Amino acid sequence: MSTPKYREFKFGVTRGEVSSGEGGVQYLRSVPLGSYAVRITDRFVQHARANPEKTFMAQRVKNADGTKGDWRHLKWGDALAGARRIAQGLIQLGLSADRPVAILSDNDLEHAQLILGCIYAGVPYCSVSSAYSTISQDFEKLRHVLQTLNPGLVFAASKARYGKAIETVVAKDAKVIYTDDGFAELLATPATDAVDAAMLATNGDTIVKFLFTSGSTKLPKAVINTQRMWCANQEQMGTSMPALKEGWHTLVDWLPWNHTFSGNHNFGLIMYNGGTIYIDEGKPTPALIGETFRNLREISPTIYLNVPTGFEYISDAMKTDEQLRKTLLKNVQMFFYAGAALAQPIWDGLFESQEREIGERIVMTTGLGMTESSPFALFVTNKDVKAGHLGLPTAGLVLKLVPNNGKLEVRYKGDNITPGYWKNPLATQESFDEEGFFCTGDAVKWIDDADINQGLKFDGRIAEDFKLATGTFVSVGPMRGKIIAAGAPYVQDAVITGLNMKEVGAMIFPLPAARVLDRAVLTAHFQNMMNELAKTATGSASKVARMIVLDELPSIDKGEITDKGSINQRSVLTHRAALVDALHADTAAGIIKPQN
Repeated sequence: MSTPKYREFKFGVTRGEVSSGEGGVQYLRSVPLGSYAVRITDRFVQHARANPEKTFMAQRVKNADGTKGDWRHLKWGDALAGARRIAQGLIQLGLSADRPVAILSDNDLEHAQLILGCIYAGVPYCSVSSAYSTISQDFEKLRHVLQTLNPGLVFAASKARYGKAIETVVAKDAKVIYTDDGFAELLATPATDAVDAAMLATNGDTIVKFLFTSGSTKLPKAVINTQRMWCANQEQMGTSMPALKEGWHTLVDWLPWNHTFSGNHNFGLIMYNGGTIYIDEGKPTPALIGETFRNLREISPTIYLNVPTGFEYISDAMKTDEQLRKTLLKNVQMFFYAGAALAQPIWDGLFESQEREIGERIVMTTGLGMTESSPFALFVTNKDVKAGHLGLPTAGLVLKLVPNNGKLEVRYKGDNITPGYWKNPLATQESFDEEGFFCTGDAVKWIDDADINQGLKFDGRIAEDFKLATGTFVSVGPMRGKIIAAGAPYVQDAVITGLNMKEVGAMIFPLPAARVLDRAVLTAHFQNMMNELAKTATGSASKVARMIVLDELPSIDKGEITDKGSINQRSVLTHRAALVDALHADTAAGIIKPQN
């Protein structure tokens, strides 16, 4: 078989160095981190002054009938001028870390302008999941977020959509503005010299934003994000991915800014390196994916980032959509996925369409990170990437690999790591070890024990692993990956069961495509999946002995899923404990078991 040809892409970190500590601990680092900006505002101002007429961000105009029309552009020069005026208004409101800005609505140009104004003024902000206001019925998480932050200003796109949540939860002493009620006045505030003085007074320790964790069985925590974290991480990204520093980049991005993936990684990529974000109001769901396809048929990204479900839709569509293939693949230098495992059949489908359209493959990249690491932490070292590969730590980040029940827990130390959780000193203390390393809870292992330069691969979450009644450990992460791969193209995620039971079980969240299939066809697919998985099992801890396909969608109110689509294992197990018991007692309807 001939070696596949790839579009040129350079990997910036390809060698690691390991040293040993006590008790089997290992320390892994790559290259030193070079100098980086004091504040991300410095880079934003630099690009705006050099490229005032270029587009910073664009969003489709909303027509009166609810459809979306042509692109509305926000130029870099206008973005800077607007940021200074908004900053003046925020300063006059007396806002601070103790009375920050809370933004409740989805990505849009007004949301972006308010973010820029906050950063310029040195006023922390928090982009809050819109689902907490629009999908949630009890507003419990929104109430918790606002009680933690005590915002002095709350912004949302419209009173019609967000008014009920705001009236129910927002404190009476907070100023509330909407896009059509108050935002124009804020944007029209005449800027004074106080604005530039406020910007120059910010430094590496200045809190830029609060990003809330998704939460599991507990309420989400507010992760402190400083200027140092964000700037260091953007420089780390450019070191691992040199393409980021080369040229003006174009992103087409649906991912929400309340998540670190888009809010830090993608938004920061453009602010730090220069480029344009086209706000994609589509989403990897049956109802909204059409809008994503429309945008990608029109706009050619230079880098395309998505979650696995998004790539699954794209992989399937590119088989028959010539215009999608042509535009998406025209200028793109790399694909990047994060958030969950990407099944190999999706990968193969993407490669097949790429080779058919452009005669070569686009490098699929990935790594590991988290809200507390800004988020970029590990990145793959070469084009031969397989599901689960993470690669080496980025520049200046030291990994501490700690033996833990037969696994290696990975811990982080570097300039991109959070100083802790806002107003939660106990959680902060519990998250750092005696050497100051942040405890991630992620488990890793070497891709190749004989070659550390290949880096690491994912080995699950320490807290998710459990013992069967026999005392045998079950490694949840790798098992989920196997189920998702074997169940393609109908498995969104799997929740592994069996704590203190005799056998391992699984609850399957099917993808939307599976829900429209005839029940007999779907059952046959999963029966075959179970049979194939059983063939490779080597014992009770690696064999899925029983499985059930869930009809009830994961609940955002219960913390079972984030608005990015990630399933929370612990929360699902907690809230569906009765079903877990029924699955293992053989009393649940629809149980599927291996036939061999």
